[in-house]
Amino acid sequence: MTWTIQPRSEGPGALHYISAGDGPPLVLIHGVGLRAEAWQGMIPHLARHFKTYAVDMPGHGSSPLNNARALPDYVARVRAFLAALDAPCHIAGHSMGAIIALQVAGGCAGQISGVAALNAIYRRGDAAAKAVRARAAALKTSGRADPSATLQRWFGTDPEGALLDAAEACRGWLTETDLQGYARAYHVFAQSDGPSDALLQSLTMPALFMTGADDPNSTPEMSRRMAANSAKGHSLLCHDAAHMMPMTHPREVSVAMIRHLIGEAP
Repeated sequence: MTWTIQPRSEGPGALHYISAGDGPPLVLIHGVGLRAEAWQGMIPHLARHFKTYAVDMPGHGSSPLNNARALPDYVARVRAFLAALDAPCHIAGHSMGAIIALQVAGGCAGQISGVAALNAIYRRGDAAAKAVRARAAALKTSGRADPSATLQRWFGTDPEGALLDAAEACRGWLTETDLQGYARAYHVFAQSDGPSDALLQSLTMPALFMTGADDPNSTPEMSRRMAANSAKGHSLLCHDAAHMMPMTHPREVSVAMIRHLIGEAP
């Protein structure tokens, strides 16, 4: 598919967004260095069941960074966006977006009908924690680097066809995104160890924890453990997928979200 930049609106919380469809609201939050278009492959599927809002995270796409410095600042911006919808909402996030989505769901249980955490992290191992913090430090001290190493982690060493198109789209976004916004978000992501057990246990709504079977950083075991700690949690693997599952396997991820969040057949 073609990953083209879409027209945007400005919403509460100074978050810019693209939207489509009709039905109960669903808010989508992308990962570090990306933008709302990372959901472009999923939106046509989701928009048949939800009024879908894909937001630019603070400091990404068209959303200004403003004073976002720590995880609660990102969470507060999303909560402001949700409050203005004035209706029960579903929320989903990918990677750092999943961390934000879970924090929002834990603090707004009465407003959130369902949550999906895609490629989320939970209790990183020592080696993974050291590596992600080193990358965050390098961004802060040395500035933007060639994203080739990141793309290899996400898409493999020799992507072809649709996988190559997705990789090239990500290359452009990582290269063009605001450096301060990117570095600050990456620092927040690197310092996080995922949701607390208390937060997971507070989730009273359906909660989907889905990751790629081949994702070495947001591992299948992480998703299983988070689901086990949530009253209505369910873990699911996307086979032959790694970290960029929403872009590389949009239909499979959309089908899982529709089934587990609202119990409807796609």
